[in-house]
Amino acid sequence: MAAFMEDALVEARRARDAGEVPVGCVFVYGDKVIARGGNEVNVYRNATRHAEFICIDATLAYCREKHLPARQLFAEISVVVTVEPCIMCSAALHTLGVKEIIYGCENDRFGGKTVVDVAAVVGQRISIIGGVRGDEAMALLKEFYKGDNPSAPTLAKKKK
Repeated sequence: MAAFMEDALVEARRARDAGEVPVGCVFVYGDKVIARGGNEVNVYRNATRHAEFICIDATLAYCREKHLPARQLFAEISVVVTVEPCIMCSAALHTLGVKEIIYGCENDRFGGKTVVDVAAVVGQRISIIGGVRGDEAMALLKEFYKGDNPSAPTLAKKKK
C-alpha cells in the first residue's frame, strides 16, 4: 500500500497549487485507487472539506454507481494520506471501519492518533502505519506555511 503514497503526494501538490493546505489522500480498494482528493477547505470555505472527506464522498458515489454496499466496501479500503488524519477525519474513518490508514507525517497539532487516540474513544481498532514518505509530506507543509494562507482570518493587532 505504501506504493500509493505517490498518488497521495500528487493530490497534496494539487491542493498546494490551489492555495490549500497540502494534504492529499487516496482510497485503495484491492489494488486500485477508487477515490482521490486534496484539501478543498479554502475554495469552498468549508472546514469539513479535508482530503479524507473528499475521498469518503467519492467512495460513496462509487458504491452507488457500482451498486455495492458501502459498509462492506469501506471495510476493505486502505486510506493513504500524506498527513496523519486530524481528529475529525480519524473519527470518520474509524466509524466507517476502514481496513487501514497509512500516512506520511504526524499531525502534532490535530492528529487523531498523536494528539487524541481516536481508536480508544470510538472503540474501533484499525491498522495505522505512519512515517511513509513523511519527509516529503512535511516538506510540502513547511513550504506552504512559509507563505500566507489567503483564506486565513486577519488577526486583530494587540492593544498595549
